[in-house]
Amino acid sequence: MRQQIILSSIMCGFAFSAAAQQQKDKAAMITYLDQHTASYDSIAKKIWSYAEPGYLEEKSAALLQTTLQQQGFTVKAGIAGIPTAFEASYGSGEPIIAILAEYDALPGLSQEAVPEKHPVKDGGPGHGCGHNLFGTASVAAAISVKNWLQSSGAKGTIRLYGCPAEEGGSGKVYMVREGLFKDVNAVLHWHPGNQNSAAVSPWLANKNAKFRFYGTAAHAAASPEKGRSALDGVEAMDYMVNMMREHIPSTTRIHYVITKGGDAPNVVPAFAEVYYYVRHPEMKVVKSVWERLVKCAEGAALGTGTRMDYEVIGGVYNMLPNITLSQIMDKNLHQVGGFSYTPEEKEFAKKIQASFVEKDNTPNPDTVTSRVSPFAMIREGGSASSDVADVSWVAPTAGIVTATFVPGSSGHSWQNVAAAGSSIGIKGMMVAAKTMALTAYDLFKSPETLKVAKEELDKRQGTGFKYEAMLGDRKPALDYRK
Repeated sequence: MRQQIILSSIMCGFAFSAAAQQQKDKAAMITYLDQHTASYDSIAKKIWSYAEPGYLEEKSAALLQTTLQQQGFTVKAGIAGIPTAFEASYGSGEPIIAILAEYDALPGLSQEAVPEKHPVKDGGPGHGCGHNLFGTASVAAAISVKNWLQSSGAKGTIRLYGCPAEEGGSGKVYMVREGLFKDVNAVLHWHPGNQNSAAVSPWLANKNAKFRFYGTAAHAAASPEKGRSALDGVEAMDYMVNMMREHIPSTTRIHYVITKGGDAPNVVPAFAEVYYYVRHPEMKVVKSVWERLVKCAEGAALGTGTRMDYEVIGGVYNMLPNITLSQIMDKNLHQVGGFSYTPEEKEFAKKIQASFVEKDNTPNPDTVTSRVSPFAMIREGGSASSDVADVSWVAPTAGIVTATFVPGSSGHSWQNVAAAGSSIGIKGMMVAAKTMALTAYDLFKSPETLKVAKEELDKRQGTGFKYEAMLGDRKPALDYRK
């Protein structure tokens, strides 16, 4: 009996010692990130100023790679046939915990870091989705984890994937297709947003392409009968697709923009191009609607006497949730907590909110950013698509959003660009960096959790699942933003 009591006391001592060590390790990770916030602020602001669109992120990718190399990471550049994609690793053996980093900007959203609409360059690109913050926070988290691996001598590998062209270019799809995630035990990511949350919500499958019509040029007034308008082909396609909207599942989204409509009104256009997206919560519906979209294009070409071809630019799966990992991220997000605005930030936010088209029920920004939303599994809705979804089908994946934008802001807006270049964006960015670092630490310390997460992935994939990219076997569309 006495021996049992002694043994029990020893075990309790070990447990207390382990818990104390974990608390000490996590505190050191947070301290590092707090002490180096200014450095990561500088990196995020530089990438914000570069504002490089998809597959053109040369300076942004180089800056992140250099930062990681200086911290002892081994960097492989130009992976998956993409010059601005990279892989950075530190450590050895398993588990392998990966963090995703994005850094592409959006076209046409140039904006200064001020609360009134004021482009840096008219028509220029801008970080309307906050990817300057995304890439920087992910690098900061990876370095914080590296510091712990280095000081503790713990076994395992922290890996960061530099992921270009998330905005319509499907950069991660090519990385998944190349098998770059096949040895990864867990993948962590985040995204700039209007609140702090680890809630699991549906993301939409998406396929997109540029449809190109070829006609015959002619003088539009002197000899129009000799011409065949490529623009007519585009407009006929658009008309048929718009009629089709009445006869597709209501949760489907179809967007398009005419990227080329001709050069002069008095010349029958010999070339025209329209860029289409199709989204839905289920991949099979996207594929079905896509087939009908292509039929519209073929019919438009036939009816206008033109020729049509199309180039698939991107295609992504719907997100596969992993509750096991998401709940751990939620726990750490609550531990990190939100943040409060300074008086200057409150004034900035007030001016941003005054610019909204719809001002009713605009939330108090400071109230939103200072708290973390309760964890939830949201099964309906969904409005966004991301190539992170493809990663989620081949490796256990989880993410969070943090309040880098003024609450109430619309995605892909000048208001978001302004916030992403301000101190508000930086504060939300560091919440994300801390949460990912602490979550990675927990996963390194818990092989059982990684096992359960993998079992959940296997179950959600279904029997006989084999990954096949929505965009087929095409090479990366490196010129889609040129």
